[in-house]
Amino acid sequence: MKSLLNPEDGAPLSEEISQRSTHQAHRAAQRGAWRIAGDLPASFRYATQGLVYGFVSQRNFRIHVCIGSVVFGLGLWLQLPPIQLAVLVLTVAAVLVLELLNTAIESVVDLAIGRRFHPLARIAKDCAAAAVLVAAISSLLIALLLLLPPLTLRLSL
Repeated sequence: MKSLLNPEDGAPLSEEISQRSTHQAHRAAQRGAWRIAGDLPASFRYATQGLVYGFVSQRNFRIHVCIGSVVFGLGLWLQLPPIQLAVLVLTVAAVLVLELLNTAIESVVDLAIGRRFHPLARIAKDCAAAAVLVAAISSLLIALLLLLPPLTLRLSL
């Protein structure tokens, strides 16, 4: 497998990219580019754009939103105490947050390496996806523990 080396001087390509990025960041800071989201409404707009992007572009994010909505609706229907509803909300939110972070990590890795394969890129993407999987499984177990007892009582099973 090929390593990512700069053909001109043999220096690792990642080192060259890092040096360019640092230089560009320094120039941007001098121009005041760090003030792009200088006000609170702009920060919320950018965050909303990220949320919309995650919902529109990521199938798994949409699945998690739908399942989370069903679980929360079921919790309301079963009249769970507020603390149990809060636990459900937190677990669903954790899965959604990790799904968005997974998307961000995948995007940054793709930006850094382009269309080339690199084993470290695969590890980064796989670990980010695994974090979502662990959270989703934990969320499922928490939902079962909180919803199953009152559901069986409600349905007289």
